[in-house]
Amino acid sequence: MGPIPAADEQSVTQLLGAVESGQAGAWNRIYSLLYRDLHQIARSQIRQQRRGHMRSPTSLISETWLKLASADFSVENRAHLVALIARAMRFVLLDEVRRALAEKRGEGMDLLPLDETTEPAQGSRLEQLLILDEALNDLAKLDPRLAQVVEMRYFGGLSEHEIAGVLKVTERTVRRDWRKARAFLFSHLGDAGAYLPP
Repeated sequence: MGPIPAADEQSVTQLLGAVESGQAGAWNRIYSLLYRDLHQIARSQIRQQRRGHMRSPTSLISETWLKLASADFSVENRAHLVALIARAMRFVLLDEVRRALAEKRGEGMDLLPLDETTEPAQGSRLEQLLILDEALNDLAKLDPRLAQVVEMRYFGGLSEHEIAGVLKVTERTVRRDWRKARAFLFSHLGDAGAYLPP
C-alpha cells in the first residue's frame, strides 16, 4: 500500500473525530476515502491464502466493515483504523478456513482407493494459515507489540512509518520488532515461515 496523501490522512482523522461526536454519515465518508486501500488489503489477504477462496475482495471488505460497524472501539487516526480493519479481515478469513477444514474432515468426504493420489497442497496451505495464526497468538502472549507489528505489516500492508505512528514508537523500533517477530515465527513455523516477507 502506497503512502496516502496528507489531505486524505487529515480528512480521515477529522472524520474519526466526527464519528466520536456522533455525526451522521461520518463512517460512510471514511469508507469512501479508504475503499481503495481496503480493497488492496483484502486482495493481499485473499492472495496469501491462495486457492480455496471463492470470496471476492469486495465481499471480504463488506463483511469486515459490517463486523466493525457493530463493534465499540476508539480509533486515533487512519493508520490505526487500517490496522484494526486488517486484523478484522484476518479473523474473517481464519473463520472461513476453519469452516472449510471442518467440512473437508466431515460430511461429504469421498473415500479414494489407496493407490489413487490426491493433491494435498490446498488442505496443507489452509492448515499452514491456522498454524501461523496459532504462532501469532503465542507471540502475542509473549510480546503483544511484536504480534501487532506482524499483523499491521503482513496482514495490513502498513509501512514502517505508519506502524510506528500507530504504536507510538520509532521506525527503528518497528524494524527491530519485525526482526524479532520473524525469528520467533520462523522457529515455530518451520517451512510455513517461508510465506513471511523479509
